[in-house]
Amino acid sequence: MHVRHCSRLMVLDERNALLLFQYQDEHTSSPFWATVGGELKPGESYLETASRELYEETGLREEIGPLVMEREAVFAVARSQPALWRERYYLVRCPEAARVFAADWTDEEKATIQRWKWWSLEAMRAEGPQSFKPENLADLLADILESEPAP
Repeated sequence: MHVRHCSRLMVLDERNALLLFQYQDEHTSSPFWATVGGELKPGESYLETASRELYEETGLREEIGPLVMEREAVFAVARSQPALWRERYYLVRCPEAARVFAADWTDEEKATIQRWKWWSLEAMRAEGPQSFKPENLADLLADILESEPAP
């Protein structure tokens, strides 16, 4: 099975709201919410990818913070076959007034990302884990808020 290495970003504003993108593609019957991030390019490190993806997908140029989770999962996304994804999740803090925009989206991102939204932990809990990928995203956010409160 093909292995895809990916950096994902837990982008939090000053209110501890998490920036998520809503995706819809041919592999899912319903839209789902997921973090900013993407696949490593040849020769790129996870941190380099995190910085590049943060700008390309959000227009933000913030410092990449600590690694908060690693995981492996098998799944497929837009126009791809199932693969083993090796993901590293990093914390990124940004100002509440940060202006998010699609700085350099790929055609695939333009076709699959429906919108973005800042989510509170309470709203994520109310929505339910089935709306997020990975499904433990709200738990990860809770762990981050417990260990790394907003500055």
